[in-house]
Amino acid sequence: MDNFGFVLPYRVRISDINYGGHVSNAAVLNFFQDARIGYLQQLGSFSETDIGGCGIILPEAHVHYRAEMFLGDELQIGVRIEELRRSSLIMRYRIERQGTVTAEGTTALVAFDYRQRKPRRLPDTFRQAVIALERLPLESCR
Repeated sequence: MDNFGFVLPYRVRISDINYGGHVSNAAVLNFFQDARIGYLQQLGSFSETDIGGCGIILPEAHVHYRAEMFLGDELQIGVRIEELRRSSLIMRYRIERQGTVTAEGTTALVAFDYRQRKPRRLPDTFRQAVIALERLPLESCR
């Protein structure tokens, strides 16, 4: 988890389990969201509804399942921003159980003005906070 700007410890709850006896697909996306919320708070008291004058909206998510997760598992959920664009960003996630990767994924997030119901540019304060935390190379900040 050394490459992740934020790591959230999480213990799998009964509500995360599906009929197959393991963590559900929906729960993994919730794990990503919980980690994303923690990351944004650590970044500078940002939230999904306020990254400096606008919120974010999620148009795309990808998950790669590597191993089953079960009730009571102690997980580490890492998240980082790996790419900044003009009005969007890509977040990468990794879930581990005792050093073994159980799931990985990405989400595309777009800066969104919820009052005007349209995308907008990423706020400079948010962009600068991400660049400082992640030490992103310029080619990943389009």
